[in-house]
Amino acid sequence: MKSTFEKMGGTYTLGADGIYYPNLVSTDEEPHYGKYGMIRKTYLKEHRPATYSLYMLEDRLTEHLNAVDDEAKERMEILVRQMMERRGITEELKARDQMEWVGTANNIRNAAEEIVLKELIYR
Repeated sequence: MKSTFEKMGGTYTLGADGIYYPNLVSTDEEPHYGKYGMIRKTYLKEHRPATYSLYMLEDRLTEHLNAVDDEAKERMEILVRQMMERRGITEELKARDQMEWVGTANNIRNAAEEIVLKELIYR
């Protein structure tokens, strides 16, 4: 009778001490995730432990976090650019009134980040 590990494609090696040890080779890709990947990981650990455990067991956690981080960064860039265009925030305003430009740009980034967190991270 095959073990669950063998049914999933795992193999064992007989050790010198007569005990079979599982051949554990990580197929996980290298982590390159940043802020949003780390936030997603913390969220999964604390609020979705079953999903977190599943990703860990299937060796897909790093892949998932990399994908979420990449998507979140791309979405942030798009949202910030669109919101700045819609509000008329230009380099001309930056040269004329830096404080207004910084305040408005920070508000836009914060609003965009709220959207990204709600739509991608905390789902």
